[in-house]
Order: sequence, then C-alpha cells, then structure tokens
Amino acid sequence: MDKGLPDLKTAVAGIPDGASVMIGGFGGSGAPIELIHALIDRFRATGHPRGLTVINNNAGNGHVGLAALIEQGLVAKLICSFPRSADPVVFTEMYLAGKIELELVPQGTLAERIRAGGAGIPAFYTPTSFGTDLAQGKPVEEFDGRPYVRERWLKADFALVKAHLGDRMGNLTYRMAARNFNPLMCMAAARTIVQVSRIVETGAIDPETVVTPGIFVQAVVEVPDPVQEEDLNRAGAAYPMGAA
Repeated sequence: MDKGLPDLKTAVAGIPDGASVMIGGFGGSGAPIELIHALIDRFRATGHPRGLTVINNNAGNGHVGLAALIEQGLVAKLICSFPRSADPVVFTEMYLAGKIELELVPQGTLAERIRAGGAGIPAFYTPTSFGTDLAQGKPVEEFDGRPYVRERWLKADFALVKAHLGDRMGNLTYRMAARNFNPLMCMAAARTIVQVSRIVETGAIDPETVVTPGIFVQAVVEVPDPVQEEDLNRAGAAYPMGAA
C-alpha cells in the first residue's frame, strides 16, 4: 500500500472539529512545523478544525508551530508536561484569559501514558505525583510499602509526526534527538500523519534501522527542507506572516 500523499494540504484535510491530536517534538526538536502550519492554513480557509485537544510535551514558543496553532484559536485543551518553556507567551496569555484548558502531566508519566495507549495497556501505577495536586482524585494503591498513583493510557484520533526518512509503506527513521515522542505517538493514534525529509522506495531502508514500522503509519508526505522552530523564533517569525 502506497501511503505517500502529494502535499501537506491533503495530509491534514481529514482532521475534524473536536479531534484529539498528538503532536511530536521536544521543543523544536522533532516538531512537525509544516504539518502544523498546514492545519492553520486549512482553518483560515474553511474555519475548521476547531476545538482540538492537543497532546504535546510543551506549550509552544514564540508565534510559530504549536504556539501559532494555539494563537489562531484551534486548540480548546492542551495536555502537556512543560507549559513554561523559553517563550510561552501565547499559551500563557490564552490560559490566564480562560481561553484554553490545561491538563498538566509529569513528563515521564506523559511518555508512559502515550506508550501504554499504543501498547493497549489501559492503566498503570507510578509513584510520580503522589501527594501533589496532580494526584487528586486518582486511585492510589500501595506496593511493597510505597504508594503509587494509577494513571490511564493516553490515545488520540490523530498524530502529527516528523521523521527523517520514510518509505511508501510508512516505515520510518528519525534524526538523532528528533526521535523523542514521535515513535510513541505513532503507536497511540488512530491515524498517524508523518512529514519526512525524503520518501524512498519500499525496501530502500535497512529493516534493522527502522524505528517505526509502517503498520503504525497511515500517511506520509515529503517536506524536503523542514524549518526549525528555534530558527524561526530567532528571526522573529510569526505564522501566518504578520499574525503576531
């Protein structure tokens, strides 16, 4: 099955209002900026999608990528571990104004909740957050004399992911630290949409180097020269241009 798509517009066309969307990346590393911006373009052209629940490690920086997605009003709720990053001005202002909901999750717990979602494990126990506000209302059990908080899996309707190479069957490799949350999100989403620097023919990637098997990927689009969030922010960029 050829999972290659012709362009970014086609890749994000099926994301509906109210969808849950995992977005890969650790800060700018591994963040699918072009897919995010394509989603903004669709919203500005059609008014959809809106009311999204976004799962990401942080809350975006500056006025590009995830921050731009929030600033344009597409996101109703953010599930993340680190809302206070280098320049989270957009999220901070929206949150203080009551325009976006936040679910704060410790970083390791966030990764494990996503991994559990992909592995079909509905719940697990962790000592992290015990005795804090983040554990309020959650079941607690004791194992070997230590209290553990029960956490639920985390799944999503869609995942937007950045990889390095992808073949037409959706097999993926990643570039160094840009791997981060991306492989876990591929497994935990019902539909995974991936931007890759290059699409190669099936069989061109050594099976020993495949990180994400194609069974977890539904769509691949080639973005030959992906931008880096940090470079855009250093240049004072905003998306859409002039939006900030």
